[in-house]
Amino acid sequence: MSYILSEEEQMLRDSAQTFLAEKSPVSELRRLRDEGCKDGFRHAIWKDMADMGWNGIVIPEEFGGVDMGFTAAGLILQEMGRTLAATPFLASSVLCATALRYGGTDGQKSEHFPKIASGEKVYALAVDEKARHDASHIETRARKDGNGFRLSGQKRHVVCGNGADMLIVAARMDDDSIGLFLVDPEASGVEKTLRRSVDSHAPANIQFDDVKLDGDALLSETEDGSALLDLVLDSGRACLAAEQLGIAEEAFSRTLDYIKEREQFGQKIGSFQSLQHRAAHLLTEVEMTQSLVIKALRQLDEAPSQAPLWIAAAKAKATRVSRLSSAEAIQMHGGVGMTDEYEIGFFYKRAQAAGEFLGDDAWGAGRVAQLSGY
Repeated sequence: MSYILSEEEQMLRDSAQTFLAEKSPVSELRRLRDEGCKDGFRHAIWKDMADMGWNGIVIPEEFGGVDMGFTAAGLILQEMGRTLAATPFLASSVLCATALRYGGTDGQKSEHFPKIASGEKVYALAVDEKARHDASHIETRARKDGNGFRLSGQKRHVVCGNGADMLIVAARMDDDSIGLFLVDPEASGVEKTLRRSVDSHAPANIQFDDVKLDGDALLSETEDGSALLDLVLDSGRACLAAEQLGIAEEAFSRTLDYIKEREQFGQKIGSFQSLQHRAAHLLTEVEMTQSLVIKALRQLDEAPSQAPLWIAAAKAKATRVSRLSSAEAIQMHGGVGMTDEYEIGFFYKRAQAAGEFLGDDAWGAGRVAQLSGY
């Protein structure tokens, strides 16, 4: 298993770096916040990403994708972390595309994959029902109703849910097993409530009140819905860890640049030994996170049955280090680090929100212990 990027992967990362610096810098997130954008992302940029081939990154070629795998998706998200790009990529092109790839019928793939890959539609995954991530707590019900289903329940913090054209909803069926259902957010009985998160994103709480679904709404290609949901969530955790790595890297890079230039008492503050020690500690933490994240992504692509342990470890480590790096960045920037004029505060806020999504560091540590037999 190689920790070195291939030439194709390096080219992908370089093109992502160039594209995001131009189309979605941190200043774009600031504009989204100041404008109060109800969807939390630019649909035009989402279409531009489709033109780059990113939206179909894990979609098979026969359905309009490029099928480059999760490592490639992680490389894109790592660069998104560096610019704090607010896009539906994780929700639509990773989480929902994975659900359809491993749980959808050929008919469902033929219908939905081209819409994701082309940027025509935005898809969002609705799982959580509590204030904190807990995929085992699913009380939303999909009761059998003739040839279809009746869906009732509530989902919280649906990422990109307010701007989604289609939802994939986790619900319990009559036998208490888990099913994933395609749900039109404009259907009768669906009510969305826009939320604003600390990182200036726009998730939604969604209520389902006896929503009528056809029989083909169920992703039924796999018999084990719980296993499918675990795979979907793990794909999201691995790729989100890559975004968190990008946040940590950029916060650290900006901090190094700042302490090399900022003068106090007639000398550069980077010459102070205490700041050098803190910077050295951050460097080792970021480097360790990078190795763990690439390991998790490679495992997901090459040995998925062995991936859950590495994914949990990577998500836990990336959560802790992204929060540490952004907090240290504010500290070492001094008073200006607390102001809205400087962008470093945006990294801290995104690190907090991304850390909670799909499981924080405590969740990840507990998962590692569980998978290790403790």
